[in-house]
Amino acid sequence: MLSELQKKLDYVNAYRENRLKTAQDVLENPSLFSELVSICFSPEDKNNHKACWILEFVSYEELHWLQPHLDFFCSNLKILKDESSLRPIAKVTQLLVKSHYKKNENGIKLSEENLQNCIEASFDWLINDTKVATKAYSIRTLYILGNYYDWIHPELKVIIDKDFGDHSAAYKAVAKEVLKKIK
Repeated sequence: MLSELQKKLDYVNAYRENRLKTAQDVLENPSLFSELVSICFSPEDKNNHKACWILEFVSYEELHWLQPHLDFFCSNLKILKDESSLRPIAKVTQLLVKSHYKKNENGIKLSEENLQNCIEASFDWLINDTKVATKAYSIRTLYILGNYYDWIHPELKVIIDKDFGDHSAAYKAVAKEVLKKIK
């Protein structure tokens, strides 16, 4: 029998307002959140990508809900392959890393292992054949991490310089923005 969340996800489509409505349902029913995170990292689930879309919207409002799930979230980043799942998860990863380094006691606290998983996944998404939005989020995430790990910016620069000519205007815009900051 389908859970309440699975029934909701069955009706989600790519329209923003439709995704926002389901995200609002989760925000109003926090008990659904653990299952949502679990579905995000269940690639065999037909609603996997939809759960990732919803997680992104929920994370804009309640990123701290992920705190108890960080080990699971970060250690499973590498299992996702579907583009529709990767983009929102790359964005959530960026939000997590940004929050971790904010000088704010309410921020997310990532362990060293969590951070290493984020670094590995972001580099994988950047060098593999993923769509430009996933790459853009990865570049920005790696830029932030490179402010704390001195080896990241040189590696990031090499990859961006090597791939620059092969990508779209959107990729080039993000790449230029980040290259200016790290030179």
